[in-house]
Amino acid sequence: MLKFQNRWPQAGGFFFCAVLLLYFLTLSPTVSAAPICPNRAPLAGLLRISQVMATGRFIAYSPTSLQVINGQPTQANDASIAEDLKVLRAHFDGLVTYSALNGAERIPDVAAKLGYRAVIMGIHDPYSITERANVTAAARRQPQIVAGVSVGNEVVFGARGTFSDVASAIAKVRQQTPQLAIATTEPFHLLVQADAAPVLRTSDILLANVHPAFEPWFHAAPDANAAEFVSNVVADLGKVYCGPILVKETGLPTAPMDQGFTPVRQAGFYRELFKQFRPNATRAFAYFSAFDAPWRVNDVHPVPGYHPEEAHWGLYDDNRKPKPVVREIPMLESKR
Repeated sequence: MLKFQNRWPQAGGFFFCAVLLLYFLTLSPTVSAAPICPNRAPLAGLLRISQVMATGRFIAYSPTSLQVINGQPTQANDASIAEDLKVLRAHFDGLVTYSALNGAERIPDVAAKLGYRAVIMGIHDPYSITERANVTAAARRQPQIVAGVSVGNEVVFGARGTFSDVASAIAKVRQQTPQLAIATTEPFHLLVQADAAPVLRTSDILLANVHPAFEPWFHAAPDANAAEFVSNVVADLGKVYCGPILVKETGLPTAPMDQGFTPVRQAGFYRELFKQFRPNATRAFAYFSAFDAPWRVNDVHPVPGYHPEEAHWGLYDDNRKPKPVVREIPMLESKR
């Protein structure tokens, strides 16, 4: 997830808005004077994604049984995935995943049985033949639910490749699954830069990570300003890309408290975000993330150092118990 900081002064109200405006005026060089537009015919997968963006709700999901300890992944199983997805289903009908290995490639099979409408499958390693094959196989098994693919998460930000590298990987995935909406995921500040053009030109949808939590002004600003930041970032992304935009990650961790992260503030942020950023078929956000992941405290991260907040991004804890934020999220009509 994004750990980028713009080093703005801690501020709220009018001064915050002034600094925000200055940021968007000076973030260039942007991709081009006119936004880059997808050039493919409408896709069945993109239609399903747009329907969930407009009338449902996406959440970023990794199985609670899939952990990476000392570099070694555990194996997620269908039964545990089913228990996870049963908990989420009342409030969410779309899933965004992060890998297609170690059992995660089975998520669409389980989700289909529980009435989910769309899954955007993640490929952790864009260069992995195995992950690409697993996504292709899942799309063939579950053509009514596998709707898209995110070819990598923060590959450029994590210095694992360039935008041109990722564009080449997207092309390989597209050869195998032309019916799916295909993109990659990067922090928003990279996607508005000129060197992102190869990926924008080949993406069917823009997937961006937008985290106000790590901006220097965040702790002194009210929840409304954090929500406004996300909404304004999406508007700015629309100036460089004219297709659908889904914020794949935005949210707040619920700990450590001494860093200003609490369950109350997580709930307040989403309450304000939903007021200011009402999802539709072309602009929406996914909730980040489904469950706490205590093992991630020691996870390898693009920004070196100890990151205790990484364990606490869930809307539910690692025992699948809901946090206060869940009370702020209406049940979907089909589950009432």
